[in-house]
Amino acid sequence: MTLPQLNIYRHDRGRRALITLAGEIDPATAPQVRAALERCLHDGITTIDVDLTTVGRCDSSGLRVFLDASRHAVETHASLRLHYPSPQTARLIENVDSDLLLL
Repeated sequence: MTLPQLNIYRHDRGRRALITLAGEIDPATAPQVRAALERCLHDGITTIDVDLTTVGRCDSSGLRVFLDASRHAVETHASLRLHYPSPQTARLIENVDSDLLLL
């Protein structure tokens, strides 16, 4: 059995960060996503854009990470937005009335 893989790339421009994710977001990889988003907030980033173009699958554990990070961002006067989710991921977000995460 192969382990799911997720690559995380971060590009900062001032107080804005672009996080590009490539792979799958599931219980095995969600902690990596959580750590990357929390690191942005810890570093003083105020706008986090997450590019999901190359995410093949995002399950409920990934959604929980995004919701938690979004709440934490608001608490620190920052914002988190998801861009280019797959149709499956967009439906998951909409099904829990969290489409405010989407631009």
